[in-house]
Amino acid sequence: MFKQETQAIEAQIQSFCAANEIPLAELKWKSIPFSGEWGISTSFFTTAALEARSGKNQGLPVATRAQAIAEAVKNSLGQQPGISRSEAVSGYLNLYFSTAQVARRVVDSALAQGARFGAGHPKNERVMVEYSQPNTHHSFHIGHYRNTILGESLARIVQFAGFETIRASYPGDLGLGVITVLWAYEKFYRGQEPADVHARGQWLLKIYVEATQLLTKKENETPAETAQREQYEAERRDLYRKWDAGDPAVRALWQETRAWSLAEFRDILRMMDVKIDEWFFESEVDEPSKKIVDELIARGIAEDTRPEGPVIVKIDEKLGLTKEKFRVAVILRSDGTSLYLTKDLALAQVKFEKFHVDRSIYVVDNRQSLHFQQAFAILKLMGFAQAEKCFHLAYGFVSLPEGAMSARRGRVALFKEVYDEAIARALAVIAEKNPSLPATEREGVAQKIGMGALAYSMLAVDNNKDMVFDVNEALSFDGRTGPYIQNAVVRANSILKKAQQSGGLSPAAFDYTLTMHEIELIEQMSHLPKVVQQAAEEYRPLVVAAYVYELATAFHSFYHAVPVLQAESESVKAARLRLVAAAKQVLTNALYLLGISAPDVM
Repeated sequence: MFKQETQAIEAQIQSFCAANEIPLAELKWKSIPFSGEWGISTSFFTTAALEARSGKNQGLPVATRAQAIAEAVKNSLGQQPGISRSEAVSGYLNLYFSTAQVARRVVDSALAQGARFGAGHPKNERVMVEYSQPNTHHSFHIGHYRNTILGESLARIVQFAGFETIRASYPGDLGLGVITVLWAYEKFYRGQEPADVHARGQWLLKIYVEATQLLTKKENETPAETAQREQYEAERRDLYRKWDAGDPAVRALWQETRAWSLAEFRDILRMMDVKIDEWFFESEVDEPSKKIVDELIARGIAEDTRPEGPVIVKIDEKLGLTKEKFRVAVILRSDGTSLYLTKDLALAQVKFEKFHVDRSIYVVDNRQSLHFQQAFAILKLMGFAQAEKCFHLAYGFVSLPEGAMSARRGRVALFKEVYDEAIARALAVIAEKNPSLPATEREGVAQKIGMGALAYSMLAVDNNKDMVFDVNEALSFDGRTGPYIQNAVVRANSILKKAQQSGGLSPAAFDYTLTMHEIELIEQMSHLPKVVQQAAEEYRPLVVAAYVYELATAFHSFYHAVPVLQAESESVKAARLRLVAAAKQVLTNALYLLGISAPDVM
C-alpha cells in the first residue's frame, strides 16, 4: 500500500549506513499485527551480525548492537511523509502509517478499481477447473449443487487472482447406472415421458429408483421373483453390451434420453450463473481410454488376466513401494468395458495436450480420493509429464438430517425443490419485513436471497468435511449466513441512496479522528487482495467465505454505531459516505467470488 514511501525510506537507510560504514543487510519488511493502527517493521539483527563478523561491532553483543543501529536509523530518518510515528524496539525499526492516509488510500482504491478491487496481476498460467459432473439419466440434487458451487467459486477466485481459467464439466453419460434407466424406460415407460422436456430429468430419476428396486435381491425372495430378477439383470447386461458395441437403436435411445437430463442440467447452471467453457463427456473418452489400456499392457505396466479376470495395474509394485499405498487398480473389466479410472487417464491427456493447461483441478467428492491417487500414479508410470500438475480438490459428502442421500432409494434433496423452498421462504420474510416492496420486485429479490443462502451454506463449511444440509439453517437470516452478508450490502445501498438526494459522493481527506468502527472496517476492506491470493493458492473458497462474513460483521457494527448522514460536519459526512460506498464495493466483489449477488433491497 505504501510501496513508494517504503522505497524512499529504504534509500535513506542505505545512505545512512553507507555513511557510517555499517554493512547493511537486505531489509525485509513485515506488517505489524494490526491493533488499531497500521505499520511495518524491519530487523537489524542480520546487519549487527555482519558487523560482528567484520570486527567492527565495538565488542557489543549482537542484540545490543542491533538495537543501537535501529535507534540510530530512527533518529536519522526524522519525520517522514505518511508516517505518524516511529520506534526502535529490541533491534527492530517500527514505522506506523498515518491513519488518514491509510483510510484514504484503501477507500479511494476500492472506489477507483470498482469490480476489479482485490484482483491479482496476470500470472501467465492456465488453469482448468473441472466440476459439476452429475450423471445423466438422473436428476440434479443438493450434493451436485455443493460440487457445482464449490467449483464455480474456485474458478472465479482463481481467475480473479490472475490465472487464465477454463471451466470444464465432465458429466457421466454412460455406465451401468445409465444403462439401468435405458433398460427400464424401454421395457416399461416408453412414450410416457412428460410433455415438458425440462421436467424429464426428475422423471428419469424416478425410473432409476424403481428399476433399482426391481433389480435388487429381496429378503425371503420367492423362486419366481428370483427368476424374474435374474432375467431383468441379464436384459440389462445385454443392453450394456449392445451399447458398448455401438448398436444404432440403443445409441439413439441413449442420445434422446441423455438430452432430457442435459436440458435440466443446463437450466440449473443458468440459474446459478455458471458458464461452462468446455464440455467433456465420459462417452467421448471411452474408446481412447481402451487404447491407453492396450498401450499399458504392451509396455508391461498393466497385466491382462482376461477372460477370467480384468486388466490390472499393480501400482505399488511398479513404483517400487514396499508398503501398500495405491493398491491394485482395475482399468478394464473382464468383458472389455471401461471404468471411471480408465477414462480419467484419457481425459487427462485431452486436457493437457489439447488445451495446454498448466494445472488441472478436479472437484470431486472425497469418496474418490483413492481413485485419483491411482489415476495420477498411473499417469506417472506412463511417463505423463503433467501428472504432477493434477490436483484433486476433495469435498465431503452431503447428507440430510434424516440420513445419507441415496438415489437408489429415492432419498435425495433435489436442487429445484430446495430452490423453490428457498424462494418461498424468502418471499414470506419480505412480506413480513418489507411489505411496501412492490410485488413486481419481490420475486427477483427473493431469488437473490434464496440463491445466496444456499451458496453460502455450502461454502462456509470446510470442503474437506462432510455436512448435513438443513434447509432451515441455510435459510436463516441471522448469524453466519448468506442473507446476513447480503443485508450489509443492502444497508450500504440504503445510505447511499439517501445521500444522493443531496449531491452524492465528494472527495474526502479522512483527516479527523476516526472511530474504531471505521478503522476496523477499513482494515477488513484492505485484506481482500491477499485473501484472494491465499484462496487461489490453497484452492479454498472457505477463505473468502470466512472473510466476507468478518467484513459484513464489521460493516454492521459500523452501521449501528457511527452516524453517516447525521455526521458532525460535512467533511466527516463526505468521508463516511465514501467509506460506505467502498465497503459496498468490497462486499460485492467478495460475494461475487462465492457466486452470490446481493439485492438492492430486502
